[in-house]
Amino acid sequence: MNKTLIVYYSLFGNTEELAFEIAEQTDGTLRELIPEENYSFEYNTAVKEVRNQISRGFCPKLISGNESIDDYETIFIGSPNWLKTMAPPVLSFLKSHDFMGKKIIPFCTHGGGGFGRITDEITEECPKSKILTGIASSGSISPEEITAWLTSVGYGEKAKK
Repeated sequence: MNKTLIVYYSLFGNTEELAFEIAEQTDGTLRELIPEENYSFEYNTAVKEVRNQISRGFCPKLISGNESIDDYETIFIGSPNWLKTMAPPVLSFLKSHDFMGKKIIPFCTHGGGGFGRITDEITEECPKSKILTGIASSGSISPEEITAWLTSVGYGEKAKK
């Protein structure tokens, strides 16, 4: 049984690329969060939709990705940084599960804002879990950089082989 889960939401594919590399290097199970209604692929429209959802604290219904996490010890949680916070589908996932005793490792993609408040918000939603140092990418990130980060958080077993 695989004890590592990589959960992510990605609208334009950037967070997905990072999630795939993490899964490759950890032999983790990959799980994409898919909301019932997707966002517009037109950037300005998507920003308006997201701004509205975030301001309301809206948690969209997930049609995929919200399955049980009971069998996993370590969960990587990935999101784009949208308006200094996580994408609403990621918040839906966090509010739907009990993370007690789990190791949570955040990762995000951004256009210059780093993690914003994402790590703090994950910590608030998962108070009984151990939050490890995440990684934030503003563009292309090499497999070697990911290996170095995984090793730094004590998760470099496969990467060291």
